[in-house]
Amino acid sequence: MRTELFESDVTTGELELQERHSLRRVAGLSTELTDVTEVEYRQLRLERVVLVGVWTEGSVSDAENSLTELAALAETAGSEVLEGLIQRRSRPDSATFIGRGKVEELRDVVISTGADTVICDGELSPSQLRNLEQQTKVKVVDRTALILDIFAQHAKSKEGKAQVELAQLQYLLPRLRGWGDSLSRQGGGAGGGSGGGVGTRGPGETKLETDRRRINQRIAKLRREIKAMRTVRQTKRSRRASSGIPAVAIAGYTNAGKSSLLNRLTSAGVLVEDALFATLDPTTRRTAAEDGRVFTLSDTVGFVRHLPHQIVEAFRSTLEEVSYADLLVHVVDGAHPDPEGQVAAVREVLGEVGADRLPELLVVNKTDAADEETILRLKRIWPDAVFVSARSGQGIDGLHAAIAERLPRPAVDLRVLLPYDRGDLVARIHRKGQVLDTRHTEEGTELRIRVDEQLAAELAQFRA
Repeated sequence: MRTELFESDVTTGELELQERHSLRRVAGLSTELTDVTEVEYRQLRLERVVLVGVWTEGSVSDAENSLTELAALAETAGSEVLEGLIQRRSRPDSATFIGRGKVEELRDVVISTGADTVICDGELSPSQLRNLEQQTKVKVVDRTALILDIFAQHAKSKEGKAQVELAQLQYLLPRLRGWGDSLSRQGGGAGGGSGGGVGTRGPGETKLETDRRRINQRIAKLRREIKAMRTVRQTKRSRRASSGIPAVAIAGYTNAGKSSLLNRLTSAGVLVEDALFATLDPTTRRTAAEDGRVFTLSDTVGFVRHLPHQIVEAFRSTLEEVSYADLLVHVVDGAHPDPEGQVAAVREVLGEVGADRLPELLVVNKTDAADEETILRLKRIWPDAVFVSARSGQGIDGLHAAIAERLPRPAVDLRVLLPYDRGDLVARIHRKGQVLDTRHTEEGTELRIRVDEQLAAELAQFRA
């Protein structure tokens, strides 16, 4: 067994994965809260959970797929899923989400399974959250809080951590709760009776008001920091644009294999894990097509059905990177029970950040794990898609060719004669343009090329 990690073949992603797995929960050592109604700051320590979903539309398989995805999210957060329940309703109950009659049944399931947390497949209002906790006597978490917790665990960069904290605070702000009558309240003004007077004035702000004010201040500070980081990102983006190097963005559903595909195409060595939202921080690598044209390939944060609006808003500066790309490589999990639903969910989020008008190359990944019937069905639905397996390498050459074919072509055709001592220009042409024909003469290298207008102007003196 190798105990030291000094070998050159260990990538950054492998080191991050070992660090992530270095501390694991021990089953059966839960600490259930005695009075969950007095929880103000809610750090998720998910251990043994029961899932609850409300089926309002679609088929029963759609509802089951949604709950299966919720179970995967819960396991990614570090919990053990004990039971999953689906309630058929025309719409979620405004008071308890699942309906008053079903809360008692849910409480019985919680007691019989020994669960200490209930996770609801939807975003709960503050009143729904409070009512469910009061009646089930265990901690209740909704889908939004669960996703935010996973993001908090996996964010590594300074920008990613700030974006996650902003989203968490925006979610927490309307859900702050006081601690009952144990804290003094701000008293009334002058006058007798129960409305105020001497001896009845409080100390000023209540604890709840102080926390709300501090959270608002922290949100304002985080927004200023993210805005400054956004300026840096825009500067880097404009620098890349001025260089004339095409940009390709990889987007797709979470756990569709985007990072694996980036590693396969560029040897980036980023973290790969069979878990939802395993990587959050975008990674950009430079690579080249078969004809020598250089382009950048960027991995992005994964999407999911009903992605919390706090996440979309906080990560807007990161997600907008996709909208400035020249080509969007949309990765789909071919082994997933509902790949069509994944594509629809991703395109919905892309529309929110203005990236729905980009040229799109659909890539169906994990063909080695999908059955043949599914692959044939997807080929009928998406005849222009590229089918690959990032794990085995199947179809990667075809993907390289498809990306190269869709890269933007330089606009100006030229025939130039470059002296042999101007190898720097030959290298720039290969890097930024397209060489259609090459011929070596006594005077120098004669090239028939296709380049952008800026490089064409620099080469004007060498026209043949």
